[in-house]
Amino acid sequence: MERPDTDGRAALFVPGGSLKEDILLTIRKGAAIAGFANHDGTLTLYYESNRFDDPMLAKWEHKARKAYDRLIDNAPTVSKMTAAPQGFEQIGYINGKGITIRRMESLKRWLSYSDALATCPETEIVPRSVVAKVDNGTKA
Repeated sequence: MERPDTDGRAALFVPGGSLKEDILLTIRKGAAIAGFANHDGTLTLYYESNRFDDPMLAKWEHKARKAYDRLIDNAPTVSKMTAAPQGFEQIGYINGKGITIRRMESLKRWLSYSDALATCPETEIVPRSVVAKVDNGTKA
């Protein structure tokens, strides 16, 4: 697939059963993982676990968007790795228009394991939404 351009499509992943414990500790439970395949057969993965409890990253889809934005911007981050594809399961796609989840049960399994099932999207299609702030501080 290679690194997508702005608004291009990237894959979404969850850790698989064969993932080593040290990588699982690095990614952290409940993380959203966006990535792409490299020519050598590895994956380049950007992940977001909301380590600092930012309320804007409370939902899984918000974490996925953050990881995707880093990926398409090629942003410097410690939340990035190159890994063998055997340790991950592709569950869907993300692009500038939204998220498409093809394997909801796998996402739910990951979030349930992470004690974060409440952050799971309600539907397989999650359009990108923009939350605007009105002058009085309420959301529009």
